[in-house]
Amino acid sequence: MEQLPYSHQNIEADDIKEVVRVLKSDWITQGPKIKEFEEALCKYTGAKYAIVVSSGTAALHISCLSAGIKKGDEVITSPITFVASANCILYCDGKPVFADIHFDTDNINSKEILKRLTKRTKTIIPVHFAGYPCDLEEIRSIAKKHNLTVIEDAAHALGAEYKGAKIGSCEYSDMAIFSFHPVKSITTGEGGAVLTNQKKIYEKLTMFRNHGITKKNLIHRHTGDWYYEMQLLGYNYRLTDIQAVLGISQLKKLNYFIDRRRAIAKSYNKAFVNNPYFDLPEEKENIRSAYHLYPIRLKETYKNRRKEIFSKMRKNGLGVQVHYIPVHLHPYYRKNFGYKLGDYPVAESHYGKSISLPVFPKMTERVVGHVIRLVFETFHKYD
Repeated sequence: MEQLPYSHQNIEADDIKEVVRVLKSDWITQGPKIKEFEEALCKYTGAKYAIVVSSGTAALHISCLSAGIKKGDEVITSPITFVASANCILYCDGKPVFADIHFDTDNINSKEILKRLTKRTKTIIPVHFAGYPCDLEEIRSIAKKHNLTVIEDAAHALGAEYKGAKIGSCEYSDMAIFSFHPVKSITTGEGGAVLTNQKKIYEKLTMFRNHGITKKNLIHRHTGDWYYEMQLLGYNYRLTDIQAVLGISQLKKLNYFIDRRRAIAKSYNKAFVNNPYFDLPEEKENIRSAYHLYPIRLKETYKNRRKEIFSKMRKNGLGVQVHYIPVHLHPYYRKNFGYKLGDYPVAESHYGKSISLPVFPKMTERVVGHVIRLVFETFHKYD
């Protein structure tokens, strides 16, 4: 049976038309669509500056570089995330330090952050898991008190809101990163962005994206228009105009995409309320989730049968997934940092019970109803 994926891009004729137009133009990379996309992201989020890059991982990397993370520095992040949220710290020779999560939101717990602070702590990278914003006000308060940088990993959260502010506005952070992978809120195929309100950070980000090269603020002045300088050790993390124009076209539909995801979540909430098999994701006051994921959490009676339930759902055509294997339990992190089972009990409990159901804009109400029926059919067999 053909599987319904847990998420999927929504590419339409107008998106394709815009891409073709760029392919026929003089600029397919390093052209005007890059700046246009960056300006559109700023307009949408309210941030002053945006830098688009080749992936969400690249966005995380140059954010850490711009924060000045170096050997000996510690950075606190969540264990419930994709490995890139921690790997970006290693790319800068820093040390990832994990803080356990809230049971109800699956986001990093501010009290656990406080327990992990040391004299070597330099940055906090909160992850907006499943598109649900972290408690940014508390995290910002901790950061200000201890002179720390905050980099929001908002890969899941383009289109989400926290206390009336768009995620990406950087109202409570120094930087925020997005991913434009096909399963995210909008897509450029692969791609990402960093947003900030600080000019100095923006200038660093610009250079780190492009080999550390600049034609502004030159150390050695030169009259020739050809002149440029490499001032930092940067990378080729550039996005193409082909990808940027797709992002521009997709961004125009973002409000619809998020509304559709939220409508699907609402249908799930209504159908699954008070069911005896699993708990539902919550949405608290002053939070507007982007519903990148819809993770259900199996009740104690069923958690030991998750593998069987998961396999049955996939056999029935539901391309469910588990988000995520806690980063500290991956062999690399166990071997190199000594992490072990039991270090982060709430995160490990989440992993042991979680299954992500399909949620993406192209799902019709008929398809949503089909998912609901298949989920109930699966669990009824275990009554």
